[in-house]
Amino acid sequence: MTLTETLLGLVPVYGAALVGAITFASCLALPVPSSLAMLAGGAFAATGDLSLPGVAGAALAGAVLGDQAGWWLGRSGAGWLARATARPSRARMLARARAQLDGNAFVTVYLTRWLFSPLGPWVNLAAGAMRLGWHRFTFGSVTGEATWVVLYVGLGWAFAAQVDRLGSLMGSLAGFAAAAGVAALLARLLLRRTRRD
Repeated sequence: MTLTETLLGLVPVYGAALVGAITFASCLALPVPSSLAMLAGGAFAATGDLSLPGVAGAALAGAVLGDQAGWWLGRSGAGWLARATARPSRARMLARARAQLDGNAFVTVYLTRWLFSPLGPWVNLAAGAMRLGWHRFTFGSVTGEATWVVLYVGLGWAFAAQVDRLGSLMGSLAGFAAAAGVAALLARLLLRRTRRD
């Protein structure tokens, strides 16, 4: 039995608390099946075994608390960033990265909560390390995590009979979206570099 199967088998036993713990862990880049846990929680809510508001609330609380923990970890470890950017060329790169995150903070944080979710934990750390304002980060985090939770718990509830197939499809789509996002970012960086040369 795999870890995923074990965790999903425990969802009806431990209920919403387990779903919340799994979403918390996923926001710290731990390899847990958070989207599948929310789908399963929604499916068990559809059958009456769990409470739909309880599952959704626990998933949202776990995800937001995980984002906050990641942001604080990035912020408390920011001393290494200052040492790593002692050279002027690195300092300029950091200034550009901060400007990008500052200029698009809400969109970046919001989209990496659900559409590009594999990138979310790393954005949490980067936002904290770059001293992105807590209020700005939290606004993007809460709205993005709410979208993620409504999407996955709602799909689990609506398609309870096909939750296995739906989980596989959503996992593939999330991986594709993350890969497409990274490819777009790399293409943009390459285009900028070629324009300078």
